[in-house]
Amino acid sequence: MCGWKTAFFDLTLPQMEEFVISLGRPRYRADQLWGWLYRSLATDFAQMTNLPRALREELAAQAAIHTLTPVAETVSEDGLARKVLFQLHDGETIESVLMFYDERNTVCASTQVGCAMGCAFCATGQMGFVRNLTAGEIVEQVIHFTRPLREQEERVTNVVFMGMGEPLLNYDATWRAIETLHDPQGFGLGARRMTLSTVGWVPGIERLGQEKLQVGLAVSLHAPNDEIRNQFVPLGRRYPINRLMAACREVVARTGRRVTFEYALIDKVNDAPELARQLADLLDGLLCHVNLIPLNLTEGYPHGPSPHERALAFQGELERRHIPTTLRVRRGIDIQAGCGQLRSRLPFCETL
Repeated sequence: MCGWKTAFFDLTLPQMEEFVISLGRPRYRADQLWGWLYRSLATDFAQMTNLPRALREELAAQAAIHTLTPVAETVSEDGLARKVLFQLHDGETIESVLMFYDERNTVCASTQVGCAMGCAFCATGQMGFVRNLTAGEIVEQVIHFTRPLREQEERVTNVVFMGMGEPLLNYDATWRAIETLHDPQGFGLGARRMTLSTVGWVPGIERLGQEKLQVGLAVSLHAPNDEIRNQFVPLGRRYPINRLMAACREVVARTGRRVTFEYALIDKVNDAPELARQLADLLDGLLCHVNLIPLNLTEGYPHGPSPHERALAFQGELERRHIPTTLRVRRGIDIQAGCGQLRSRLPFCETL
């Protein structure tokens, strides 16, 4: 619900059918509404011209298409990242980012307001947890960026759930959003074009391995041993690396799909060549890919990103052991594109 109105992006197609029937309308009207929302990207019920005027007026009185209001936006100097701060119906705020690559337009979506994981170098983790997002609030972030891309004859090609929050601690809403975005009758985004990121919530990883839709899994690892990892990832004390890796190996065994390991390179903390060799030992024989990410600076964490030379040396050690790896091209550093950074700097942002 959005206030007293029904939030349409929160509804599954069967729920939309129930809503339409409750208004005394035939079931097929739900299919029309679904198409207007996810294929035509309608912003107003008045645009839905194949619906009777009386029904459009009734929908406008009882339902809402929008529950997110853009309140601030920043665009990187190179134009390759666009970050939006949304206000929710209860006044809380979240962030989403659209990133442009050579052949991809990727939306990074949030799944929670704040985060309970408390990772030391994460701006969102420094905020603490406020609440879960609904499935509709997650989906609408993607729809928001899709509309202007459509005008340019472009589309969203990928969605990563790597914004604010721990997706696996809001599993039901996040998974419903994935199913909605995947639905061939609607938005039609392939499951393999969506990636869910986790800091290592093992029960959620195990549950994800049972799902029929094979979305990508990205695990924020950041260290090859518990001694270092526990310094900045508190969840590691509950689920140590050996338990986390067992869950990842089980997902690979069930799905045949590789796991991506995110590794934030922190200067003189986790970027020594010896640690790269430990990481290679840890991942030996596992179908995986390592995404090396120079750390995004946050005000609450004293360390900075690894210099480029150290990052290349770390990558080289992994490649010598035949561990597939990418040194990430960072997008939007000048616009605080790391999750939580725009929200924490709202007074300095251009408001819409």
